[in-house]
Amino acid sequence: MTTSRAPFSEASLRAWLAVAAPQVELGASPLRMDRLSGGRSNLTYRVQGCGAVLVLRHPPTGGVLQSAHDMAREWTFITAMSTTKVPVAGPVARDRADEFLGVDCYLTEYVAGSVLHTVAQASSLSPEARRRVGPAMIEVLAELHRLDPDEIGLSSLRRPGRHLDRQLRRWRRQVAQSSLPDTSRIEAVAERLQRSRPDNPDGAVCHGDYRPGNVSVAPSGEVLAVFDWELATLGDPLTDLGYLLASWPRPRDPHASIGGGPTLAEGFAERADLVDLYTRLSGRDLSTLPFYTAFARWRAACIGAGVYTRYASGVMGSVDDTERLLRERLVLMDGLLDGATADLDRLT
Repeated sequence: MTTSRAPFSEASLRAWLAVAAPQVELGASPLRMDRLSGGRSNLTYRVQGCGAVLVLRHPPTGGVLQSAHDMAREWTFITAMSTTKVPVAGPVARDRADEFLGVDCYLTEYVAGSVLHTVAQASSLSPEARRRVGPAMIEVLAELHRLDPDEIGLSSLRRPGRHLDRQLRRWRRQVAQSSLPDTSRIEAVAERLQRSRPDNPDGAVCHGDYRPGNVSVAPSGEVLAVFDWELATLGDPLTDLGYLLASWPRPRDPHASIGGGPTLAEGFAERADLVDLYTRLSGRDLSTLPFYTAFARWRAACIGAGVYTRYASGVMGSVDDTERLLRERLVLMDGLLDGATADLDRLT
């Protein structure tokens, strides 16, 4: 088995598949696992040699902050979404750390398509497809936010209190647990967010990380599947829209965006057009939208503190590159906090 450092043996994988996914044909050929690129969060592998192409995801094996990389949450939302119009990779099997593989993981079908992390990847799409990606993503997002959690088996995930309050507490706590040398600026922005939190409707199904790098798109630009549900929750749906907009840079933007910026390529929709379409499809009041883009940038900086911690622990990058990666991470976080501050200034 080609594993790219998968933390289990081929024999363990075969034994698990035989029990948990008997529909998967296990022949005599060796299983091949290739690490898929894109992000440094939960690790994703393409599994081949079993009569089908599948995808296996598991958390990093070290340097993980408490409550991060929740595989059970991902699996719960993927299985729920598989019964709706929101496109996801079909769920196949789930394993917990104390069962077959010794690592918390799950297996889904493989969805072919383009996942856009970079301008180069985005530029490979036709101009028509690039124009279509933004509206298609908004249509899927509006469909997601229309879902009734009770009807798709997610009612048990409701929690007391306000979603944004929980989020602010969670990410401040994770920053406090991190190896970040100075957290004062993240804390200052958190205080401003807390003071200006809108009192908007709560309890919708939210993806939590909705951006071009977490969807697969067809050559036409349509969305084939939404991936990476580890941050999904029931909460304020405008957190998803704010995050998508903060992850949708366009040329001449003054502040850092979240992610690799594939939408800097020519031909993508402008953010104002995405906002107009979401307003028409959802009917929601978006007058407080700058708060949500600010929150998205701040949260991305908090997530960056977790990435910084994994870099510092040596589990996500080579030892030789660690110092460079740490410096780059701090610069990126500063840029995100600059953007969050500018967004909050628009509210006053």
